Amino acid sequence: MLEFFGPILLLLGLLTRPVALATVGLMVGAIVTVHWPNGFFMNWSGAQAGEGFEYHLLAIAIGVALVIQGGGLFSLDARVSGGCARASRA
Repeated sequence: MLEFFGPILLLLGLLTRPVALATVGLMVGAIVTVHWPNGFFMNWSGAQAGEGFEYHLLAIAIGVALVIQGGGLFSLDARVSGGCARASRA
């Protein structure tokens, strides 16, 4: 559910912080349970058995940034919470 609806919600800017936090949790779980034994680097050449976790760290960094910053001025989160009106008054 998160992997299908999460990107749609992030694109719309709806429930940005909860979806980003759930994505961070998902990526941490993927690293711990699957990708840690394969090392850091992705398997570009096909030389190892599985994929590393460098991509997952990228997704974690993006998720943390979205949790901290939120969806932004033009997101549906801002519109629902009245963020656009507050920003225009400042």
